[in-house]
Amino acid sequence: MENKNTFGKNLRALRESAGIGQVKLALDLGVSKGIISLWENEKREPTMSYLIALAKYFDVSIDYLVGLE
Repeated sequence: MENKNTFGKNLRALRESAGIGQVKLALDLGVSKGIISLWENEKREPTMSYLIALAKYFDVSIDYLVGLE
């Protein structure tokens, strides 16, 4: 069973629904805007520490972020 909700799509949807730009999210996480773009476009995957930080930032589970729920 393939899930169409990927990490990149979920991250972009969470960021946009919160009204946060890539630059703001990058500054808050301590990464470059380019990294956020790479994550959202599925060119790179975040490390576990960034997955945890993103889950806390958006108050969602890691499972939700990666499309498992």
